Amino acid sequence: MTLHPFDTAEAALRAALPAACFRELTPAYLEEPRGRYASAGGLLIAPATTDEVATVLRICNDARVGVVPYGGGTGLVGGQMAPDGPMPVILSMERMTAIRHIDPDGFNMVVEAGVILETIQKAAADADRLFPLSLASQGSARIGGNLATNAGGVNVLRYGNTRDLVLGIEAVLPDGTIHHGLSALRKNNTGYDLRHLLIGSEGTLGIITAATLKLVSRPSSQATALLAVPGPKAALELLSLGRKHLGEAISAFELMHRMGLDFLAEVGPDVRAPFEIPPEWMVLIDAGTSGTLVAQDALEALFAEAFDAGLVSDGVISQSETQRAEFWAIREQIPEANRRIGSVSSHDISVPIAAIPGFIAEAPGRLAELGDWRINCFGHLGDGNLHYNVFPVRGKSRSDHDNLRPAIKACVHDLVHEMGGSISAEHGVGRTKVADLERYGDPGKLVAMRAIKAALDPVGIMNPGAVLPER
Repeated sequence: MTLHPFDTAEAALRAALPAACFRELTPAYLEEPRGRYASAGGLLIAPATTDEVATVLRICNDARVGVVPYGGGTGLVGGQMAPDGPMPVILSMERMTAIRHIDPDGFNMVVEAGVILETIQKAAADADRLFPLSLASQGSARIGGNLATNAGGVNVLRYGNTRDLVLGIEAVLPDGTIHHGLSALRKNNTGYDLRHLLIGSEGTLGIITAATLKLVSRPSSQATALLAVPGPKAALELLSLGRKHLGEAISAFELMHRMGLDFLAEVGPDVRAPFEIPPEWMVLIDAGTSGTLVAQDALEALFAEAFDAGLVSDGVISQSETQRAEFWAIREQIPEANRRIGSVSSHDISVPIAAIPGFIAEAPGRLAELGDWRINCFGHLGDGNLHYNVFPVRGKSRSDHDNLRPAIKACVHDLVHEMGGSISAEHGVGRTKVADLERYGDPGKLVAMRAIKAALDPVGIMNPGAVLPER
């Protein structure tokens, strides 16, 4: 259905909303982190209340004006950009930043969509609780965007994706109807669960304005180990051994290739590397324990048994919170180093955990048929999610290979599909992977998705062009 530019609704919007809702459209709202997409422009509106969000959607729906939701701007698949079509309303959640309620005894908190993830983590800690969603971008990512993309992060192994950490949501549907779903109930079988329909929908079905989040107990002790392993197969065996030693106490199990450390040494950011000579493959294990089990002791016992079994050749275990933070800084700064190098093609993929060694062994040979590359493979081994990024060799830039980007992406995604994996593990579909979803997605699921979109957003105003192609 044909959409109109924002100026057809601007007068009605300005008459219905306070002046404070209208913000200056600076370049920050028009550019995404990887530089693949840029918005042509739009009318930037930042509501302060759910009722104001409802007013925006109702007017835009009536006027057939597209609405592009904007959270923290950290998305990596272009979902917050509008490069094509009539200039939309850009709906920023930056003024909806209230933590409405914290219930430590009920292990939940109610937050608005614009709250920064790190602020939520701190508020939970101040109440002696833990909100375990953890991302490299948590200092600027807003929880609404995390919900809209069903963000993953480093703690999925123990705590699940974002949708697993949500009890209820408040949201505004495209026609301005408000869904009042901020229940803290853990059992509620009263029909369709709109919470899980809207989480992960990337703003294509409505706007999440608030959420009731699950909290968990804070571990009494935490420790991190950085261990050198012979390769991905040994890393998987180490994961099994680690779960035998620590059970569910392992919250993160990250695989890193030496290329990530090489990139950090080449372009920064500066981090303190614990190995004099970086190993080819490393795993970072984070453990949080309660009761009498001490995380550091458990990791030391794991290292000893793994060393005897030939699964690790070297390693360090944090002796303080400062050292633990230093180990994590290595992992968390790799994406920034990647950005500074400039990838030709980046891939957020998942395959069955048992297939990871085979994927890592097979992919370079297939890519070699397209040229010479540096590959930085790292990610969340415990949940099967790899960030498999292809870079130019030294002396070349990504612009030298832009013509090969589609072929590289197809090469990686074809292999992922062959192995029963997903072409989007935690970043979402956005605009980057719309064609990929059409190519690799299950036909039955796509039929259902289109039917849901047509039912809830018949005019097609919600994030047009994201997730599903415009029809």
